[in-house]
Amino acid sequence: MRNRRRLPALHGLIVAATLAFAAPASASTWAHPVNIVAIRAQPDTAAKRVATTRLLTEDKLAEVYLVLQRRDGWVKVRVPGRPNGRTGWVRRTALGPLNTVDTRITVNRKTATLTLTKAGRTVFKTRVGVGKPSTPTPAGHFWVREKLRLTNAPMYGAYALGTSAYAKVSDWPGGGVVGIHGTDQPELIPGRPSHGCVRVRNADMTRLYTFTPVGTPITIV
Repeated sequence: MRNRRRLPALHGLIVAATLAFAAPASASTWAHPVNIVAIRAQPDTAAKRVATTRLLTEDKLAEVYLVLQRRDGWVKVRVPGRPNGRTGWVRRTALGPLNTVDTRITVNRKTATLTLTKAGRTVFKTRVGVGKPSTPTPAGHFWVREKLRLTNAPMYGAYALGTSAYAKVSDWPGGGVVGIHGTDQPELIPGRPSHGCVRVRNADMTRLYTFTPVGTPITIV
């Protein structure tokens, strides 16, 4: 009987420990793929294929998948590529180690601002340039797939963040991918000078690059 009386207290300790080690609400999880596999509409090998994982980005860096949910050996991920906004399921074994970040970027196209938060607190905010009305920066939920140091490309500055967003036209080499990068025309910021990318003054881009890890979620409104 004594042991039974102690069970509720023990259960409380277990719950408290679980909560203590759980990721905070502001955290997000990401992983690199380790296999090329089908991404399914449901956590079932017979479900419709949404896409196929890819190991590298367009810039030949390790691809990044944002993890949304885990269930019975499956992982729900956001899918980079057109059309924007796709999600799907892969086996947990298709991904490498899970990584956690507590940073988040929000781009407001109306106010031409970019805000970086960490653990829910604003650590950086700046004015930016976004897409023209004819070539808009797409709205939605995205993430940072790669961090790039640039050379001999003054129109992009010294640093850039490659995102999972795709535009009809883009300033980025190869087209399509929406980058967050520096500029050699800071006088156009704030404004709508781009073909879809987000332009940041070079000094601000250096700070953003420093404080933003791969896997950081991006919300564009």
